[in-house]
Amino acid sequence: MPWYAAPLPGILTRSLITPYACVLRPVVIGEHRQRHLNIEYKEEPTMALMTAKEYIDSLRKLNTRVYMFGEKIDNWVDHPMIRPSINCVAMTYALAQDPRYEELMTATSRLTGRKINRFTHLHQSADDLVKKVKMQRLLGQKTASCFQRCVGMDAFNAVYSTTYEIDEKCGTSYHENFKKFLVYVQDNDLTVDGAMTDPKGDRSLAPHAQVDPDMFLRIVERRPDGIVVRGAKAHQTGICNSHEVIVMPTQSMGPDDKDYAVSFAVPLDTPGLFMIIGRQSCDTRKLEEGCIDVGNSKFGGQEALVVLDHVFIPNEYCLLYT
Repeated sequence: MPWYAAPLPGILTRSLITPYACVLRPVVIGEHRQRHLNIEYKEEPTMALMTAKEYIDSLRKLNTRVYMFGEKIDNWVDHPMIRPSINCVAMTYALAQDPRYEELMTATSRLTGRKINRFTHLHQSADDLVKKVKMQRLLGQKTASCFQRCVGMDAFNAVYSTTYEIDEKCGTSYHENFKKFLVYVQDNDLTVDGAMTDPKGDRSLAPHAQVDPDMFLRIVERRPDGIVVRGAKAHQTGICNSHEVIVMPTQSMGPDDKDYAVSFAVPLDTPGLFMIIGRQSCDTRKLEEGCIDVGNSKFGGQEALVVLDHVFIPNEYCLLYT
């Protein structure tokens, strides 16, 4: 029996696959999301939180392109080197379903007033920050590993305030774009990765001065309805376990770097996105038979190089560009 379908000692006293009741109808956020993220959309749900099983099943419905050892991995959700990291993220959903941890694992959205997973919450007070730390400590105790949603949570809070300040100064609409995106994430209880680290190349040079212009992710085409980007983001922990990713600049940019000063949100299975799994210490031991000397066999981490090869981003999901 899979771990998420049975009680875990010291964690749950009931099955994690108990269904919830909700009213289902399309969320009008944009056809871009409905085309690439093939899960059910919820509006005004009585319980917006996914179970651990529902989260894992939602990953199966994505056409995320994952490569390892030079080969495309079709069933990456069940791959023994990747699945322990998915189990870690699933624990963030499992604990949110447990009444014992409801106060730590859930919050009330300031955007909708609905109950949400705390990993999609905008911090409102010192109490929120204390609960965030206690939630992270709890998950560390349950998994003894990285649970991979922290960067996305921090990205929400950073992009929320930054887009507001940009709009106030420049008269843009990035903040409204972000709020609509975050409501969509909260209502569908999605996992979102935050991607910042570029390959960088020669670190003594600015992005525009690199010999290879793709050492920093950049805009390669501007269209009336959006932008096209090209480049990569490195060392993305748990990226394969996410539904969406928020891409952000990796450092301060100057006027000559305007093509590199870009931020946006995009589904993980958008055409042109490729995940190349990096190596972990003793990772191939999970491919061997037996359970001796494999470390934390149930939970773990993985990271990937994310390649964006001429990926189109609609205007409504752009969070910063000149």
